[in-house]
Amino acid sequence: MAQQQPVHSKEVNLPDHIKGGVYSNKVVVTHTKEEFVVDFIMVASSGGAVTSRVILNPAHMKRIVTQLHDDVVKYQDTFGRITAVEEPGK
Repeated sequence: MAQQQPVHSKEVNLPDHIKGGVYSNKVVVTHTKEEFVVDFIMVASSGGAVTSRVILNPAHMKRIVTQLHDDVVKYQDTFGRITAVEEPGK
């Protein structure tokens, strides 16, 4: 019988100014050897604005990409295939 690993959890504070989230319909990713910069952008007919910027080290970026892939697979198993659509502004 395999031993269960203890679950380590930490309390995470979600500040009030972040609770509502931000909307993004475009993302731009740039990188250097040391970091990835992910800009989430809201594009509208009058232009666009960066709504959030996240800076990550390469190892963490790879973990996020793996987690996002797994979550998309789970989503599609539950709700059906996600169809790709053209990016706004093209």
